[in-house]
Amino acid sequence: MENGVLLQGFHWYIKPEEKLWKQLQEKVKSYKEMGFSAIWLPPAYKGVGGIHDNGYGVYDLYDLGEFNQKGSIETKYGTKEDYLACIQAFQKAGIDVYGDIVLNHKMGADGTEIVNAKEVNRQNTNEIISGDEQIKVYTLFTFPGRNKKYSDFIWHWYHFDGIDYDEKTHRNTIFLFDQKSWDQEVDDENGNYDYLMGADLDFGNEETVQEVTSWLYWYINFTKINGLRLDAVKHIPASFYKNLLPKIYHDFNKELFTVGEYWHGDVYHLEKYLKEVNFEMSLFDVPLHYHFYDASHNENYDFSHIFDQTLVSMYPSNAVTFVDNHDTEPSQSLASFIPDWFKGHAYCLTLLRKAGYPCVFYGDLEGIDYENVSSKKEMLQQLLSLRKQYNEGNQEDYFDYPHLIGWIRRTQTKAMAIIMTNSNGGIKSMYVGKEYSHCYYVNVFNGYQRVLINEDGYGDFYCEDKNFAVYVKE
Repeated sequence: MENGVLLQGFHWYIKPEEKLWKQLQEKVKSYKEMGFSAIWLPPAYKGVGGIHDNGYGVYDLYDLGEFNQKGSIETKYGTKEDYLACIQAFQKAGIDVYGDIVLNHKMGADGTEIVNAKEVNRQNTNEIISGDEQIKVYTLFTFPGRNKKYSDFIWHWYHFDGIDYDEKTHRNTIFLFDQKSWDQEVDDENGNYDYLMGADLDFGNEETVQEVTSWLYWYINFTKINGLRLDAVKHIPASFYKNLLPKIYHDFNKELFTVGEYWHGDVYHLEKYLKEVNFEMSLFDVPLHYHFYDASHNENYDFSHIFDQTLVSMYPSNAVTFVDNHDTEPSQSLASFIPDWFKGHAYCLTLLRKAGYPCVFYGDLEGIDYENVSSKKEMLQQLLSLRKQYNEGNQEDYFDYPHLIGWIRRTQTKAMAIIMTNSNGGIKSMYVGKEYSHCYYVNVFNGYQRVLINEDGYGDFYCEDKNFAVYVKE
């Protein structure tokens, strides 16, 4: 991913009438010109909410908008034909396409089954808090609308570990099925964080593993996708992907970029997981996102430590850096949206740095009407242009002051200076090279701010209060 930039091609509140697959096709040319090398598309399969489902409430993985199920043929984003055409349009332009893979759970079953189960404590799912009871659960998936096309597999209760609803008593609580145990090698939150939502897949069941593996092979073959974004990996046993990914890479004989979503603010949880999967994937740098959030909400935050205990500082080749995503939007469960005044800082810290594979959020690029999030397209276009022109060669950091940091990117023929503060403005002396002595450097975002480079190759670069500046040779 040499100097590549990933675009997350959606936000949470895309409307069905927007027909995202078609809409994105119209933007291929402009996204290519901006400098995006890959796009991550949302889950393309039919969810429990049909045309209103974002795809994370998975019903039928094989229905990419082809069958009349859950009230429509289309998914929220369009038809199977639209999806395949969208992928091909981006690939034709030289932009890789990553598919969103949601294997943790299923929802919207076609029928119920009677099963023995025990209730567990939500705060500690290892703790059983009831005796055996018979419950009526939505675990029978027959997909009548698909009529066994692509797969004749029928899902039963024993393909799952547990569920959070009993139809008999109308209780919403977490049930562990009889003779089952939660999957291991998952996150330790809530004692064991195997259970997230819906009917939870049992990755200890051979038939379950075989079916999701078969589906993944079918999906990669069918769509000709270039990469995978793996949803909710902290709820799935690490050994599943550790064993599966090398086999997929080998069998498809192509570089299939893979990034996992392990949502945790502690970098050591991410490090542990990477080791467990033998570094077979990258992960989103969630700790860095939270550092951005903290720095933007606390002017006493020590900016010089913004990269401490982040994935990009510890494992740069396995880090996908991001500012925001669909889960951090203002109204979402993980809401931690970076405020407007700090967006430029955060994108400089991801797009104009040597390490990490940066991801730009569609909501920042195009805006989100529903949440009154304005488009940052102009700023992002400028930063992406600077990345294309200057993001190579050496990187020299000036992270020597708590509230005013800067760095230089330079080769033998060009140099760029970046400076920012989350508090009071100031000046930082940084070296761009003696070859630029007596040259002027200008702030790309404010042409009135010019800096004369002295005979030793240093410039006194200025930044206003709570702002950022990027200087290049005039």
